[in-house]
Amino acid sequence: MTGSADGTPTAPPGIERAFGDRVDLATRYVELLRAYGGQRGLIGPRELDRLWDRHVLNSVVVQELVPHGARVVDVGSGAGLPGVPLAIARPDLDIVLLEPMARRVAWLEEVSDELELPVQVVRGRAEERVVHDRCGRFDVVTGRALAPLARFSEWCLPLARPGGLVLAMKGASATDEVARDREAMRSYGARNIRVVTCGSGTLAEPATVVSMTRWKQGPQRGRGGRRTTTSSSRRRRK
Repeated sequence: MTGSADGTPTAPPGIERAFGDRVDLATRYVELLRAYGGQRGLIGPRELDRLWDRHVLNSVVVQELVPHGARVVDVGSGAGLPGVPLAIARPDLDIVLLEPMARRVAWLEEVSDELELPVQVVRGRAEERVVHDRCGRFDVVTGRALAPLARFSEWCLPLARPGGLVLAMKGASATDEVARDREAMRSYGARNIRVVTCGSGTLAEPATVVSMTRWKQGPQRGRGGRRTTTSSSRRRRK
């Protein structure tokens, strides 16, 4: 991808399809990643020229799977992917950015303030009970390049409400990974497991997502074999 005269990656075709009338916010987010992502350890130096296609657009296209008005948590949000692009493109969503590292939490708070995004940033790990108690359960749980599917399911399924959707953003090996980990995923409560693609009209190479729903019946087993509740109680954002 070519860049502009100041080195900022040029916005690719399809950006309006993804972000609509909020393209300016998406562009500002890319500028922030370009300026600070490398020095703050959020984005590898070789990725700075591929921010649009490889990271921002690759993240936002998951919106195709997210219902209107859903309550969403982005687990291990890091640089804000996919949570920040989702918040920009979909102001109808109620989004929590969950991140365990303090310096990344600080970044997410700065970005959400700079872009005036109505997201909640929470420091913690998906498997921690305090996170469950504070955040409640979600309609949609997302994670990008977070962990192998068995571990991803163990961490993320308990955050979904019964019948909720869990979306693991993966690469080309997703089908093989599902075949390897399907039994473990089901043991943590995953049902309707499938590999789907998003962004065929936006990206040259559509994003690959492993989609699953949380089993509606009974408690599931959490990290270390502990049982977790199926409570769907929600807490209002501060």
